[in-house]
Amino acid sequence: MRTQVGAAALAGAALLAIGSGARSPAAATTMTWTVKPGGAVAGKAGMTTLRDTTVNTVVNCRSATMTGSLEAGSGLPGAGIGSITAAAFSCPAPITGVKLTARGLPWRLNLSGYDRRTGVARGTVSHLELGFSGPGCSAVINGTGGAASDGVVAVSYADETGKLKILAAGGDLHWYHVKGCAGLVADADSATLTTAYTLSPPQFITSP
Repeated sequence: MRTQVGAAALAGAALLAIGSGARSPAAATTMTWTVKPGGAVAGKAGMTTLRDTTVNTVVNCRSATMTGSLEAGSGLPGAGIGSITAAAFSCPAPITGVKLTARGLPWRLNLSGYDRRTGVARGTVSHLELGFSGPGCSAVINGTGGAASDGVVAVSYADETGKLKILAAGGDLHWYHVKGCAGLVADADSATLTTAYTLSPPQFITSP
């Protein structure tokens, strides 16, 4: 019988990912967007948390970084409006040999909703997959257990703060291909990832 554990064998190892109320990337085609200045962007995040929500195993990562690009201009479609071309995670832990690897790059940023009152855009990051390895434990975090990188997380971006947040709700991530791991995670367990990247340079993203 599996028990609720906070990160024993996985302790301190962690993830990125970049989700609330995500819509399908296809929905992004119904709106147009203005992005300034666009172009190359970099993001830095503090605590990044991966959770197995089936048994409430929590894995924390101290920090995460990413680089990518955004389309620039107005009248832009939301689908594929940006991409994340590199992602890295700093996961110091009492256990050595822990590694989290971004797969399926570039990940696609898709925007599908905008709140004019708050200046917050919402959407998804798609094509996401993560590989996890550590002593006596390995797994893949993805949308399905197949070969394709098809994970989706929900995201929001706020003009006021310049933060791109990966939200806990609205994604489809699960653990797959689990080997070892002392029962802390298992195949098909649901997963969530949360973090907040501060973008540089800050972006101004709106929808008419």
